[in-house]
Amino acid sequence: MDQAQLNALLDGAELAYARGQPAEASRLLASAQSAAPDNPAVLGACGVQALRNGDAAEAKLLLQRAIERDSRNPRLLLNLASALRALNAPEEELETLQKALAIDPYFSLAIFQKASLFERQGKRKLAARTYHAALASLRPGGTLPVSWQPIIEHAQEMVRGNYRELEQWLSARLHDVKQRYPDAPQDRADDCLAVFLGKKRIYVQQPLFMHFPRLPAIEFFERRDFPWLAQVEAATDNIREELVRLLQDSLDDFTPYLTHTPETPLNQWQELNQSRRWSALFLTKDGQRYERNIARCPITVAALEHVPAVRIENRGPTSMFSRLEPRTRLPPHTGSTNTRLTVHIPLIVPPHCGFRVGSQVREWQPGTALIFDDTIEHEAWNDSDEPRVILIFDIWNPLLTEAEREIIRVATIGISEFYQDPDALPGGVA
Repeated sequence: MDQAQLNALLDGAELAYARGQPAEASRLLASAQSAAPDNPAVLGACGVQALRNGDAAEAKLLLQRAIERDSRNPRLLLNLASALRALNAPEEELETLQKALAIDPYFSLAIFQKASLFERQGKRKLAARTYHAALASLRPGGTLPVSWQPIIEHAQEMVRGNYRELEQWLSARLHDVKQRYPDAPQDRADDCLAVFLGKKRIYVQQPLFMHFPRLPAIEFFERRDFPWLAQVEAATDNIREELVRLLQDSLDDFTPYLTHTPETPLNQWQELNQSRRWSALFLTKDGQRYERNIARCPITVAALEHVPAVRIENRGPTSMFSRLEPRTRLPPHTGSTNTRLTVHIPLIVPPHCGFRVGSQVREWQPGTALIFDDTIEHEAWNDSDEPRVILIFDIWNPLLTEAEREIIRVATIGISEFYQDPDALPGGVA
């Protein structure tokens, strides 16, 4: 019996089960099993039948045999995870779901089951964040079976409940800082947090001629608006000397910039994940100091002391040397928040390198800074035969008031602390 004939039997069995004809379903599965007892699709279908019949142990054995013969089938892994749930083996269930998501990071059923597992374990915040990811994985405009509706509604309520709890948490955390600035406008910061909490939407202005939002979407900022910049640029030659020594003596310390786990949905970043084609040597990262690197770059560190860095616990500042290998392109992407800007100080720039933010394309000129809003789509490329290296660091968006910066700082720390339960991942808005 060829695979097409086997598939016809398996499809017929599934249809018979859906129609409430279990005897007919069993008969068709028995025919398929008799013809191809070691076929992974047949083993998988028999495993599902065993699970439906309440024999989770037999289902586990059959599904494991199926996976041995077809290890890249995420649906088999999901069914095995369901058997493991029935056997009350949560650690094995999670491990199996992770394997399914490593094959297909957008496998919605696996993400929903992962969220449900966290919920069963009492990990409410982690469950809510995972339900949020599951809802985001659903194809826009897709039609779902009616049986999915309670699952979707439960996931939505878990997400809403988590945001309500987070809102109460932040309200208490922000009370003092808001009182310190009674006369300063706070509505923009309030709107920012309302969007983060899912209470409001951002409606992007789309006039046919001109766009003027409340916080302007400026692609490249004018260098003259940053009086501290000249002092940083003046140190470029000495910073480059420190960089050259690092490249000569410590090239292995430049590590892949992207270090996502296999189950993470990556889209355009798949090719560069865990790749040294885009690497970085950090001086600071999310507020953490890399003392060994700092000690080797005293001039660079001294120059960065002049910048209005985003200083938020576990979020900023970040400063690094970014190395882009020859014939490498960073795909179009956006950053996390427009409360900060990104600064590039070009150091080693061969010909045929470029940079686009929005509709503007710039060439890096050694020693001349580019300051831009990285929440506007941008991309970079090195079409030369030599590496390109620049110094990158972040600063506060100068269009924010002191009160707005302090509100965002306190709120970001509060959001992070809210998710610092042992069962949850850290999160933030900056």
